[in-house]
Amino acid sequence: MKKLLFVFNPNAGKSTIKDSLCDIIDIFTKGGYEVTAYPTQARLDGYQKILDDASKYDLVVSSGGDGTMSESIKGIMNSGAGVPIGYIPAGTVNDFAHSMDISKNMVDAANAVVKGVPFSYDVGSFNGDYFCYVAAFGAFTDVSYETPQSTKNIFGHLAYLMEAVKRIKDLEAFDITVEHDGEVYRDDFVVGLVSNTISIGGLSNLVAKGVVFDDGLFEVTLIKTPNSPLELSKILNCLIMKNLDPKYFYSFKTSRVRFTSEQEIKWTLDGESGGSYTVADIEALRQAVKIIVEPDKE
Repeated sequence: MKKLLFVFNPNAGKSTIKDSLCDIIDIFTKGGYEVTAYPTQARLDGYQKILDDASKYDLVVSSGGDGTMSESIKGIMNSGAGVPIGYIPAGTVNDFAHSMDISKNMVDAANAVVKGVPFSYDVGSFNGDYFCYVAAFGAFTDVSYETPQSTKNIFGHLAYLMEAVKRIKDLEAFDITVEHDGEVYRDDFVVGLVSNTISIGGLSNLVAKGVVFDDGLFEVTLIKTPNSPLELSKILNCLIMKNLDPKYFYSFKTSRVRFTSEQEIKWTLDGESGGSYTVADIEALRQAVKIIVEPDKE
């Protein structure tokens, strides 16, 4: 019998997995797997479990928010096991599931894992660490991990927006040199995103069009620092209209980019704290992991 490691965050979202846990394990068992279920106890617990044990299994399935999926991919990458990963979304926003067209219904997602096929997905490298779908700096990018879980549970996606609105008056500019594909330029930015997703924080407006998850290229969006409230209003309007006007934005695709600054800049990786750096080297590792998707969504 094939072996499946099921790593789940029991506190993700509104802890809704407890209502579907037996059904999920039953689906896996009927699908021909001997299931080991592991509820995570703290941040990075899922990562450590997968790092230590992934090689013992034929399939790893994780359930939780985007942070749980990020930990799973990091665990697989650092273990060198090459085991496929299935995902059952249970978080507040679930950007990764939205991008990969994975059902937010947990039972449906479990069935899709059993019936699915592996899809080779690009992974991000960030100063030697890994990320699943976005590395970011600047205004609002730390909202997801600095918003209390209790607030997320009560208000859902609105919790992120509430926290972001409180920060508009405190926009900070970062003087950064950007290098990619033989180009070098320096400017002041309030937000920087390097991503492989169609939504960030539940919003699709921040990502350039034409995202391909296995092409070895990431989408980069940099928002210039507004010089007045009027410019800020124009930038917000551009985002609403999904028009990344080069007057206010840098937008490009690349397999590798470097950010250099005199001051340390705080980064987030998949919505979790990623540390502070004066230099950030980011690379797209083409088709580095296998994600289980439904056959008709491959």
